[in-house]
This record gives sequence, C-alpha cells and structure tokens, in this order.
Amino acid sequence: MGNLLISKDKPKTDNLQNRDTVFFQDGVRRIDFVLSYVDDKDEKKQERRREFEANLEKAGLELETEDKSASDDRKTYFLKIHAPWEVLATYADVLKIKVPFKASDIPHSQDAPLEWLSWPFRLPDRVMRPEPDYFTSPFNKAKIDFFLIEDKEAVFPPSTRNRIVYYILARCPYYREDRKEKDKKGIKRLLSNSTYLAAFPLHDCRYWKRAKNDECESERYNLYKHWASFLCFYKEQPLNLIRKYYGEKIGIYFAWLGFYTEMLFLAAVMGVICFTYGLLSYDDNVSSKEICDPNIGGSIVMCPLCDKKCNYWKLNSTCLSSWQSHLFDNEGTVFFAMFMGIWVTLFLEFWKRRQARLEYEWDLVDFEEEQQQLQIRPEFETKCTDRRLNRITQEMEPFLPLSSKCARFCLSGATVFFWMALIVACIIGVIAYRLAVFAAFASIMKDSPTKNIQLVGSLITPQLATSVTASCINFVIIMILNFFYERVAIWITDLEIPKTHLEYENKLTTKMFMFQFVNYYSSCFYVAFFKGKFVGYPGNYTYMFGKWSGLRNEECDPGGCLIELTTQLVIVMAGKQLWGNIQEALLPLLRNWWSSRKGRNYPENQYSRWEQDHDLQNFSQLGLFYEYLEMVIQFGFITLFVASFPLAPLLALCNNILEVRVDAWKFTTQFRRPVAAKARNIGAWQEILNVVAIFSVVTNAFIMAFTSDMIPRLVYLYAYHQSPESSMKGYINNSLSVYDISQIPYHNMPEEEDSPPWFNSSVITCRYRDYRYASGHDRQYTHTMQFWHILAARMAFIIIMEHVVFVVKFFVAWMIPDIPSEVKARIKRERYLVQEYLHNYEVEKLKIQLSASFITDNRTELCSDFCSDKHEVLSECL
Repeated sequence: MGNLLISKDKPKTDNLQNRDTVFFQDGVRRIDFVLSYVDDKDEKKQERRREFEANLEKAGLELETEDKSASDDRKTYFLKIHAPWEVLATYADVLKIKVPFKASDIPHSQDAPLEWLSWPFRLPDRVMRPEPDYFTSPFNKAKIDFFLIEDKEAVFPPSTRNRIVYYILARCPYYREDRKEKDKKGIKRLLSNSTYLAAFPLHDCRYWKRAKNDECESERYNLYKHWASFLCFYKEQPLNLIRKYYGEKIGIYFAWLGFYTEMLFLAAVMGVICFTYGLLSYDDNVSSKEICDPNIGGSIVMCPLCDKKCNYWKLNSTCLSSWQSHLFDNEGTVFFAMFMGIWVTLFLEFWKRRQARLEYEWDLVDFEEEQQQLQIRPEFETKCTDRRLNRITQEMEPFLPLSSKCARFCLSGATVFFWMALIVACIIGVIAYRLAVFAAFASIMKDSPTKNIQLVGSLITPQLATSVTASCINFVIIMILNFFYERVAIWITDLEIPKTHLEYENKLTTKMFMFQFVNYYSSCFYVAFFKGKFVGYPGNYTYMFGKWSGLRNEECDPGGCLIELTTQLVIVMAGKQLWGNIQEALLPLLRNWWSSRKGRNYPENQYSRWEQDHDLQNFSQLGLFYEYLEMVIQFGFITLFVASFPLAPLLALCNNILEVRVDAWKFTTQFRRPVAAKARNIGAWQEILNVVAIFSVVTNAFIMAFTSDMIPRLVYLYAYHQSPESSMKGYINNSLSVYDISQIPYHNMPEEEDSPPWFNSSVITCRYRDYRYASGHDRQYTHTMQFWHILAARMAFIIIMEHVVFVVKFFVAWMIPDIPSEVKARIKRERYLVQEYLHNYEVEKLKIQLSASFITDNRTELCSDFCSDKHEVLSECL
C-alpha cells in the first residue's frame, strides 16, 4: 500500500510553481480527488479528520495538504488524494471494471450513400472518437499480463480513477480501531456534519484554453469548444468524449436528450403542417363565417354567462375567438393526434435500438445493475443494526425488519397522498377563482374600457382575461408546491432507508413523478374534461358548492373549450421552460461569479486548479434526476394534450435545442466535475415514458371526442344538415338550444340597468350551447335525440381511434427489434473472442508452469545424481 504524504509547504514561497495543475507538487502523481475544509478549532472535527485520513492511508491512498495560507480566503485547507497503481488494481478487480485486452478487428459501419449530406453537422473524428476501439474484459489483478497494459498510469482514465477513489471515500470509517462505531463512516456523513466542506474530482484544465502540461488531456476544453458553445447548436454531440470525461450515466442522459430532440423534429414538422392546414382552410370555415355574419351571428342573442353581473350578448361578439379556435380545432388535428400516438412508439422503439448500440460501444452489455447499483448504500449499512445471513453469499448483512419497513412505507405513502390532495385543493381554489372573477371581469368590461388599449384591446374578453390570469396563478402555485415537495420527497425517501442506490433512485423517481404529474397536468385535465361539461341550463344551472355559494360552473368559451386548453397548455408549458432555463443558466452563473470574485485577483498560474473548481457549484447526486424530470414532464405536455396544440412539439424542439447547449455549458463551466458513474439505460424513466405514451392515446382520443367540436360537426354534416347537399350551413343555429327569457329565475337574471342598448321587449328568447328541446315541447329542456347521437358518435370515435392507434403501435413495436442485428453479431463475436483468448491465455500459462516445474525436477535429479557420485568418490578415496 502507499504512504501518507502531508506537505505543509506554502506554495507562495515558490513563485515559479504553476498551481493550475492536476498533479501533486512533485509533478508526477495525479490528483484524483480533493477534499476541502476550514479549521475552526473544533476538536471533534479535527479528530474525525485525523482518523479519516489515517484510515485513507491504511487503504493505500496518498495524501497531500495545501496550507490555508495558499488559499484565496486564507482559511481553507485542500487535501489532495492520489490513488497509486496497487489501489487502482485492487478496486478495479472488485468493481469489475473492463480493461482492453486486444485491439478490435471489427470494422466500423460503412458510410451510407447520402452520408455526405450530414457533413455540416459532424465534428472532427478526434473529438467524436477520442479512443481507439478495443475488446475488453473485466479486470483481474491476478492476470495482469493478459491485458494490454503499456503504462500503468494510463490504464484507467481520470473518470474511472475518481470513481474508484469515491468508492473508497464513501466506505472509509472515521473512528478508532479500539472503539468501532459502525455509523461513523463515509465522506457523506463528514460533509453533512461540516467536517469537510466539499469533496470533488478535478477538471483537467480551464474550459476556455488548453492545459500547459502536455500530460493533461484538456478534454474539458474540447467539450467546451465543440459541445457547450451555442454556435454548435446544429452539430452532433461528442457522446464518446462526454462518456470518457463524465462517465456513462451522464453520457446516457445526453444521448437520450439528443435523440429525443432529433425525433421532435419530425413531430414539429407534422405539427406545423397541421397548423398550416388550419390557416389555409380559414376561408372554408363555414361555422366561423356564420358566427361573424351580422345577419346570423349578429341576430342570435345568447343567455348570460354568469348570474347578475353578466348580460345578454350577441354571438358575433365571439367572431375572433371562433377563428382562433379553428386554427387548432379542425380535421387535420385528428390525423395529427393519431400520428403522435404512432410517433411516440417510434421514438421509444428507436431509442431502445440506439441504447443497445451505446451499450455495446461503451462496454455495458454485461454490466448488471447488481454489480454497481445493487451494492448496499453506506446509509443503509449504518442505520440498519440488525443482521441476517444472505443465502447467496452466505455472509451476514444488514437488513430492515418488516415491521419497521411497513411503518416507514405507510408514513411515506400518506405523505405523498397528502401533498397530492393539497394540489387538488389548490386546483379547486383556482377554479373557484375563475368562477368568482369571471363575473367581476364581465362587470368591468361591460362598458368596453379595454377597447382603448392599442393592438390587443379588441382581443381582451372576460373569458380570455379569466383564463389567462387563472393560468398564471396556477403556474405560480405549481412552482411553489414544486419547491417544497422536492425537499419533502427526498426526506421521505431517506426515511424509507432504501437498500441500494438503484432502489433509492427508483423510489424517488416514482414519488416525484406522481406529484409532478398531478401538479403540472391537473389544470389541463380540468379544462379538457370537466370545464363546460356540468353546466346545466338556464333556470337550472349547476353550482360548484351549491346555490348558496353563487359560484356557477363555468361554460366553455363560445369558440369551444379547446382554445382555452391551448391557452392553459401554452402558459404552463412555456412558463416552465422559461423558468427552468433561468434557473439552470442564470443562477449558477451569478453564484459562481460571487464565489470566485477573490480568485480573479490572483496571477493566472497561482489561481490553483482545486480552488477554481472549489468556487464552482456542486453537482449533487440528484442533479441528473432533475434533468430527466424536466424533460419527461415536457414529454407529457407534447403527448397527453398535443391534440389541443399541434405547435407544442415545435415549442419543445426549440427549447431542447437550447437545453442541450445550456446543460453542456453548465457541466463544462459552472459545475464541479461530477463523480463518474455507470448506467446502461435511463432506468425507471423508460417505464414512465411507456406509461405516458399509452395514456396519451386515451387522453387525445377523449380531447378530440369531448373537448373538440369535431364530432358534433361531423354528426351534423352527415345526419342533420338542412341543405340538399352535405354542408355545414346552419350548424351554428342547430348547435344552440332556445330558452324562454321569461322563465329565467330572478337570481339568474341580469341587472336591468346594465342591459345593452339593443336589448328590448322584442327579445323573448336567448340561446345556449347544448342540445335540448325548446320551451313548450312535451319534453322541454331535456336532451334531444341529436345529443344522444353525438354522444354515441363520441364513444365510437374513442373506441375506434384507440384501437387503430394501439394496433399500429403494437405492430410497429413488434416489427422493430430492440437490438440491431449488427450489434447482436458484434456482441457474439466479442464474447467468442474473450472466451478464446482467455482459454489460450490459461493454456499458455499452464505450459509455462509445467515447463518450469519440469526444469526444477530435472535440476533436482541432476543434483541428487551428482551428490551420490561425489559420495562414492570420497568413500573410495577414504
């Protein structure tokens, strides 16, 4: 094992020494990890540090301390850690890290015939393929000569080295041998009790220029130049370099994000085509023409939309909103909704193939989660004092009793459901706001004061004002609840004490997504499936909390509820993306500027590499979790409600093009280098995406059937049209029921002094959106047969659309294999070669051993013969 080296020399005494380096002061040993602390004269902390560092020495790590006098604040000590070859080899064997044993003889795939078209989007080959291809095998310390090892210091890249060192740090105790306190173990506890301030591996250079030391790879500079620069937004991502520098787990995330963005391009194009169809079919929209016609829409008097404060109004006042609604509520939207159901399947199936290719290229084929993620968490080992025999390993291991596990699970579940109920309560509050404020807006705008506002004055209506303000309030509530629940979710997940890292991430993922699903989508579900569905009719309106509350249920906008769902979706989706980008880019930039302001006064070569990284933001263990969560929530928006807003994929595409570069910029410039971790896939998010994909087919079918006006229009066109040929003429008059004004109850009647000038005694009826018999009919104010025909058509449409999309989805999934045949062949070829080379290696080793033992036996025989002859000669002489 290595020796402990503590150097207290002050670097400032040697003005020629360059401290912007990733090596110890001897310039030979590489810094694999850095711990920082402030000596505040706390004896307990000093004792912990002494014991911890002594145990690190016993584990074989080499240490070097930078005195506080060399730091920018004259307070902070930096403990630099180096893992020598013996330590790396020992733990590489434990962690089954794969090492090259033969250069790959499998040629790269041939360029496609039109591959030259992608040249503008390509990066230099040295950036895309920073390492040659090798056949690899799990490292075995006893068979070092089997592997291609020319330089021991270069066998394990820096990302692998820092992963090994962190594995040791996470399990190293800080108690004395004479008093073993099992809970005193690991760097996480030392960070939480402020014994150390930070623990991080180093970036290899400054991001804007290469390192001066030729032995340093300057991979950070290459990543910044070719990946994080916003001028490279149209270029491919250097995934192999990302994987080499940050590890497979972060590499998989950016591979998934890039692939998702590429697939969004197709969805965005189709969405634009659908929207363009709505624009081009503007002049063919008979319904809007009838609404805007002074002789049709101008002669139809509509019933008040709220009690007392709302007055009678003419249908042509909604002319503009009906045109807007047509842009999204047209025949093309149906085909787009069905297309998106198939697009989701294509995305998920092609991602599986892409993921399989990356698994092979990144040596993750034989990587099992049990090997890395199913290692017991240090927190589980320290908090679970009970032990039991593991039937597989036949070793005693910690476990959580069933009674304790059930109690923790019940508390966790109750907490999650409480917060979900809190969201529902907030949504009910927002609905109550919508109901209460609509009457206020109607009263304020009755004299049309907003008409004086330039450009947008004519667009502002009570319905629009209510919808926009309620959406903004809902968005603010979403952000507030999200802020608090993130901390609650982590607390209750820690309370459950998951056994493994994989189990911890899966539990947290499930909790967070359930909450976020309700938090972000509940308002959209309300507008899509509840608003305007339980209104009643004049004289018998439905109230939210009963008639005493005066909160009459909302009616849909005269243009339909789909345009309101579009408004809600745009505000929540765009607001979340804007706020997310501000949080991701601006806040880390300001924090780093503030923390590094002292370091800028140093000469360039004296502002040490460890201080530069110490001034950056820490990338938490859950940092990648939040990146996935943000994208999966966006995925829900563009799939669950895409029928209401075909431009949602375009909005997501523009955001994601920016998101890739913002995330890359954050990783390379604003965050400390994360500890490398392995992962062969995107984990629990894959199953969540599958569930959202299936659920999206159902939601879009219901949106087209119940929220859109498409089904009532088709029923009218084919069964109830009044003209000799199939035409939409007369649809508006057919879709509105008639009510006798004299039968409106007093508490529903508008105030007389607020009546519009055109309203007089000659107006004896008003119209409302529904299919009911008129006054005087035997079944007055009950639903007409047309209503039941429309309801049957809606249910039939849902069944047909769901079955068609699901059949196509499952057929496409069946047709597209998860693993490309080329990758399967390469995997088999590599496994065959590994077995063959291992066999030949063992045979050669056995031959050498046999020949060595044969030579030894011969020498023994010769020696015995010689000795016997010598004895005979001596005896004769005597």
